[in-house]
Amino acid sequence: MLTNERHAYILKKLEKKQTVKIQELVDETAASESTIRRDLTELESQQKLERVFGGAILTRSNLIEQSVTDKSTQNLAEKIHVAQAAAELIKEGDSVYLDAGTTTFQMIPFLQNKNLLVVTNGLTLVDALKDYGITTYLTGGLFKSKTSAFVGSQTARAMKNYRFDICFLGVNGLHEQYGYTTPDPEEAAIKLLASSLSRKTFVLADHSKINQVSFAKIMDLEKAELIIDSIPAETLDIFRKKTSVKVVHE
Repeated sequence: MLTNERHAYILKKLEKKQTVKIQELVDETAASESTIRRDLTELESQQKLERVFGGAILTRSNLIEQSVTDKSTQNLAEKIHVAQAAAELIKEGDSVYLDAGTTTFQMIPFLQNKNLLVVTNGLTLVDALKDYGITTYLTGGLFKSKTSAFVGSQTARAMKNYRFDICFLGVNGLHEQYGYTTPDPEEAAIKLLASSLSRKTFVLADHSKINQVSFAKIMDLEKAELIIDSIPAETLDIFRKKTSVKVVHE
């Protein structure tokens, strides 16, 4: 495959999946790893993608937010591994806050046969929670169709009636300096409130969120423990100086 053909292939794959891994591109193009790395570096210099650990993502504004449908298929295997590790932290009889999100959604099958209560602001989570027989409270409030989340003042008022043993949040970015972030300030506020009402808070993320920064800050890294599928050793050392980090495939 010629250089321009590889570049076109990489960009087309990114448009479809939003993220690509170096090893996938090596296998699919029969190019060497060093060649693929050069391709990604060149495309990044043209501002067509962003390099991340182990691959690349589409260049994006920190205000851009994908729909829940788009996000649900990205890094799915990684999200399931993170979700399973998170579910193992829940004790019998816990009151649990599950944030609206695609990784928290993947926790639900691992919660069956546990005596617990769940509060969520995520409409997409409700049917699955019902199917597994889990007692559930839905916050209500202003419905945000893109992420299927309830946000705003009415959501906040409803949540203030509860106290949680444990809270699980999704984020769009995690960064040493800027902490946990998401594109929408309304969602950031609800995530922060849920954390403040919980004894323990865990952020669930896959590796594509590392060193990404979205528009609205949720909280500093120190305010929540992190569960992630993989992370570069040097970044892990930095993050562990600020908070507890569980790496699923460490």
